[in-house]
Amino acid sequence: MTHPIPLRKALLSLGAAAVVVAAVAMTAPVSATTNVPAPAPVPAARAAKPTVVLVHGAYADASGFGTVIARLTRDGYPVRTVSNPLRGLPTDVAAAKDVLRDIKGPVVLVGHSYGGAVITNAAAGDPDVKALVYLAALVPDVGETAFGPTDVPIKHPLPPLPIVEVPTVAADGTRGTDMYLARDQFRPRFANDVDPATAAMLAVTQRPLSKAAETQKSMAAAWRTIPSSYLITKNDQGIPPELQHFFAQRAKSHVEEADSSHAVYLSHPDAVVKIIEDTARRTR
Repeated sequence: MTHPIPLRKALLSLGAAAVVVAAVAMTAPVSATTNVPAPAPVPAARAAKPTVVLVHGAYADASGFGTVIARLTRDGYPVRTVSNPLRGLPTDVAAAKDVLRDIKGPVVLVGHSYGGAVITNAAAGDPDVKALVYLAALVPDVGETAFGPTDVPIKHPLPPLPIVEVPTVAADGTRGTDMYLARDQFRPRFANDVDPATAAMLAVTQRPLSKAAETQKSMAAAWRTIPSSYLITKNDQGIPPELQHFFAQRAKSHVEEADSSHAVYLSHPDAVVKIIEDTARRTR
């Protein structure tokens, strides 16, 4: 037996109740629903990491930075290198500036050995270069040659580098001289803590420095206005550690040290990455 009228009344009653509930919900104060937590605010975007630009020195090329590049990239840093011509400061500084002009945003500029003289000049007047990092580097002042002052007192001087000079003739007939490290002395003087096979390969593939670089004067000293860091290589047989200390103190650099040969980017890449990243964090 069916009871259509009572059922219809029940449905009508339920509908009326639903309308009432909906009306109450629509008119309820906001505080009545505060048991649901509000979404957390979206944090502001983090500042982009600076681009690290690596400048190699004499008797080397940018490929030696391979491990350093891989680790910086893994840590989120954009990395560029300068293929340093090693033809003397004016030419080499121009090559570094070409790379810097192509980069948008802040830069940490890193120079190894003679590359330190290059970055000292290339960074001058560039507002995007926020910091300099010197790796066992030469850090001249204005008017000094790339190799710095000649009157720094050094208690433990190193014997002169064993240089082999090779005459050159440019396409226009200009004559010059290229300087190489003697192959049999490359490992003892440049890379004494690098395995012998790698050091032998480096000796064969080394890129020469033009002899003109010995007399060309530094045109700027970016370390006077840009903060710097200096990684001193305590077992260096190329640039005396005492001279490195002099450069770092004069530039008021943040100093870190490594028990390393001159080829610190090969034998102690962790120390190189650490000082670069420490420096980069201080620029942000």
